[in-house]
This record gives sequence, structure tokens and C-alpha cells, in this order.
Amino acid sequence: MSMYRQLWLAIIVSTLLALCGSMLASMLSARSYLQSQLSIKNTDNATALALSLSQSNPDPVMVELVVSSLFDRGHYERISVTDPAGVVMVERVSSDDADLDAPRWFVRALPIRSDPGLAQISNGWKQFGTVTLVSHSRFAYAALWKSAQQMALALILAGLVGGYLGSLVLRRLRKPLNAVIGQANAITSRRFVTIEEPDVPELKQLASAMNATVKRLKSMFEEEAVRLDKVRQDANCDPLTGLANRSYFLARLRDASMARDSAGESVIIARLANLSVANQMLGRAATDELLCQFGAVMGDAAAMHPDALAARLNGADFALLLPGTGLFELATTAENLLASLTSAATAFVPDKATTWLGCGYFPAGVEVDNILAQVDTALAAAELEARDGVHYCGRQCEETLPKSAKDWATIIQRALSEKWVRLVSFPVVTLGGALMHRECPLRLMFDIHGEWHPAGYFLPVAERLKLTPQLDLAAVELGLAELEARPSLSGLAINLSASSIQLPGFRAELREMLLNSSGASRLWLEVPEAGALTHFDAFRALCLELRNLKCQIGLEHFGRQFSEFGRFHDLGLDYVKVDASFIRGIHANLGNQSFLRGLSSIAHSIGLKVVAEGVAETEDLLALGDVGFDGATGPAVKDGDST
Repeated sequence: MSMYRQLWLAIIVSTLLALCGSMLASMLSARSYLQSQLSIKNTDNATALALSLSQSNPDPVMVELVVSSLFDRGHYERISVTDPAGVVMVERVSSDDADLDAPRWFVRALPIRSDPGLAQISNGWKQFGTVTLVSHSRFAYAALWKSAQQMALALILAGLVGGYLGSLVLRRLRKPLNAVIGQANAITSRRFVTIEEPDVPELKQLASAMNATVKRLKSMFEEEAVRLDKVRQDANCDPLTGLANRSYFLARLRDASMARDSAGESVIIARLANLSVANQMLGRAATDELLCQFGAVMGDAAAMHPDALAARLNGADFALLLPGTGLFELATTAENLLASLTSAATAFVPDKATTWLGCGYFPAGVEVDNILAQVDTALAAAELEARDGVHYCGRQCEETLPKSAKDWATIIQRALSEKWVRLVSFPVVTLGGALMHRECPLRLMFDIHGEWHPAGYFLPVAERLKLTPQLDLAAVELGLAELEARPSLSGLAINLSASSIQLPGFRAELREMLLNSSGASRLWLEVPEAGALTHFDAFRALCLELRNLKCQIGLEHFGRQFSEFGRFHDLGLDYVKVDASFIRGIHANLGNQSFLRGLSSIAHSIGLKVVAEGVAETEDLLALGDVGFDGATGPAVKDGDST
């Protein structure tokens, strides 16, 4: 029985006991009073009758007439007159079945017994007889019964008022109690939330203790996240400029080229010309400042493109990776970048060449060494001209996809209306080899005889055209249909775009779709870390709205902004998929091993599963167990699931 019901039961029982006790005491007191009043009345009436007879020279006939006349009025239960020898001269007694003006059970429960009234009748100086008189008790019962009814009504009203006041008190207690219970349930669901401390002293102490625990945990997570983010930066960032270092850039480049949903990428390598001459002219401190300014321009250029990465490859060489960017966007970006870099460097080295750029667009699947070799060739060509300039490579890879936004909108809408959409499936397994779920990115076909294009081709354009909600709902619909058709399947993961989740209409339609599907409990929904942080309030709303539907919610491409991990502590997430750039070459990268070991420790402390993305080498897959990961996906993961 719940505490709330126990409190209600206690209030009801205590109120009934109080009412019954009060009524019983009142009835006994009223009965005692009526009995005493009847006794006094009996004595007074007997005395009055005896006095009346004594003054009339009584004889037996007259006594009988007077007694009969008085008894017939109906106010007396018994009147008798006995002579001095005790012989009854006259006696009148009422029948037992007389109406008592009260229920029989009430009469039996509270009998009224009064003392009879006695008085002496005299004739002159001689005693004539003794009068015994008992008044009828029906009037007393009627008065007692009426009093009981009035008292019961008053006590019932008092009980109702007391119950109402008790309900107000319980309601006042229930609200903070429910808040404390909700906080405890949230903690068990991996949502570390604080609540307003109630006014009730006992609950206030409990809420205060739990809030302190949550704040301590949050502080611990944030401190550990900051520490691990420093480890990540030390392992993957250039100490002078803060940009990515060469090893991290190559890992991201390899992932962008070889990823399952890759649409190709553009690469720009920028060289700070005549660095040794600048060092001799300016000195170490000014040269470092020049490098920092150069790196800041590269970082600003990366910030203008989603998933772009700026890096410092060596002393004078910087790189910019632009996933999903084609030749046309590359040319614009390169020209703007050249102007910005030249402007920044000219302030330090006027009247000299300062910037050379080598650029190229490469379709998916091109080897990293081939990419770097071609861009280096273009960079060498720019350097030969001995002036600021940019050279391109890879122009032989012409794009055959639509060029205008109108054309893109037409083919995406047509693909959706014609159902030219499907999911492809890749296994996500535990480190023991068991299937966790299958990751299912979306594919589109642009015409009836065309090929199936990965999401990297159309999602960037769909983001700009605001078509991602339709694509995401189509993917979820396909996933739920697959789950319903294959009950033995452990689960399917569907990617949601950050631009979709910020729309309340999309979230409502998604929730309705999940409510009407029997496969919702085996659906895994994941949002990119960067998008979840950019639209954090919308992502929080998504987690809250889907919390009771038992689907799994997680983050993909996790770890790039690990210092923000504390913001996710109260959302009740189920898993994170760590970005492939931290996974590639982990077996030989002690810095990333330390970072990922701390990441998995924090994630496990709040009940999250940790999965590695893009595992391409067997050595990396074997190393994941040492850093505490739960599962993995990627080329090195064998698809042993036949379902």
C-alpha cells in the first residue's frame, strides 16, 4: 500500500474513532441527564399526587378515580397506591408495546432507567397509604434519539470538513513528495536533475541531500570531461595553433573518404611561403604569432562548413578538409581562403609571397596517399609561380549530380513520392561478437534506372532545402516496417538530422509513428553530437517526448566536443557512438587510448553503452576492449547475422 493511501487510511480511521467516541460520550451524558430528570419528575409528581389526596379525606374509591384519571393522560408508565400494610389498593401499568418514539435497537442500546417517585398519603394524622409513580420514558427516548440525530449530522459535517482539510494537507505534501520521487526515478533513468526544495522540513532535507548528490555528480562529470578534453587536445591538436595535428587530420581524411555514406571530399593544403625567411626577419615570437594568425584564418574557414576540419600538418603547411563539398563550392572557398590568408600574412611579411594553396575534390573511395600526392603536386605548382596563388587538381572528377537547388528539390521529392528509398544495413556488434543492432543509413535513387546514392550526396542539400524531416520520417517508417516483419531482429538504428528534431511537428509525427508500431522498443534513434549541441533544447525535447516509448536514443560521431558532455547528463541517453577519427590507429596511439578510456568510464558511470564507429583494422578492434568499449561497427566488424 502506498504511503499516500496509508495516510488517507490513518486520517479516515482517526476521524471515525474521534466521531464515534464523541458521539458515545455525548449519548451517555445525555442519557444520564435524562434519567436524573425523570427521577426528579417522578418524585415531584408523586409528592404532588399524595398531597392532593391527603387534602381530600381520601377513601379507596376516590383514590382509584384520581389515579385512573391521572394515568389516562398517558404520561406515566406506572402508578400504584399501597396501604400501610403493603397491600395494593390501586395500580395502573402501561403495556410493554407502547410507542417509544425511537428505534428499538436504540432503546436496547441506551436503556433509560429512572428511580420511581414515592410519597405518603395521610388522612388527618393517620397514614392512608404510599404512592409509587414512574413517568413514561418515551419522551426521554424521543429527546435522546433527536439529540443523537442532530449530533450525528453535526459530526458527519465536521468529519467532511476534517477530511477536506486533510486532503489539502496531503495534497500539499504530495506535490513535493512526487517531486522527490520523480527525481529518484530520473536518477535511475540516467537523468541527473535537481528539484526545488520543498517547505516540508523532512522532505526538504531529503531533496537537499539528493540535489547535493546530483550537483556533485555533475561537477565530477564536468571536471572529468574537461580533464579528458585536455587529453584529447594533447593527443590530436597542434600545441601552437590549437588546430588538429597531422595524425588526427589523416584519420578524419581516411574516414571521410572511406565512410559508408561518403559523398567525397575536398582538400585544401595551404603553405605559409618563405617561413624560414620570415623567422629570420621577425624572430621566434613574431613568427609564432604569424603562424597563429594563419591558423586562425584556417579555423574560421572550417567553421563555415559542417563537419569541416582545419589542421596544421607541419611547420609551414596547414590543411582544410571539406567533406561533401564538390568542385564548385571548393573553388569559391579556396579563393576566399587565399584572400584571407594573404591579408593576415602580409601584415607580418609585406612585399613578399606569403600563401600558396593546393586544392582538389575527390570522390569517395580514393586512397588517402593518392589524395595527398595529388594535392601536394598542385601545391608545388603554385609554389613554382613564386607568388600568392592557388592550383587545383582532381578536375577530371566532374560531378554528374544536379547543380541547382530547384533540381535537387525536384529529384528528392520525386524519390520520396515514388518510394525510391531504402535502407542499407551494417552490423553493430558487442566485442564478444553478438549483434547489438543493425545500423541503417538511407539511400535514394534519383531515377527508375539509376543507382542508389548514399546519404552524403543528398543530405547536405536536403538540409538547406529543409527536406530532412521527410527523409528522416521515411527512414523511420522503413525501419519500423522491417522490425515488425522480423521479430527476431535485435534492433535497427536510424539517423535523425539535427534540423529535423528542432521542428515540433516532426517530433509529434515521429512520436505518433512510434506509438502505433510494435517495433518501437527495438528502434535505436541517433543524432550527431554537433547537431544535438547546436539544437540542444530541441534535442532535450525529443528525449523527453520519447522517454516512455522504450526506444533507444543516442549520439553518433561523439567525442569531438567532449568538453560539452556535462550538458547531456540529465537527458537519459542510452548510448554513444564514438567518432571514427579517434578509433583509427588506436592500437598505436597512447594519447587517444587514454582519452577513450576516460570517456568510456564516464559514460558507463551514468549507464551509457559506448560503441566505436568506423573500425577499419583488426588491431583497433582488439584494442577497444582495453579502453572499455561495449561494441563496434565498421569494415573490420564481420557481419555474422544471417537475419
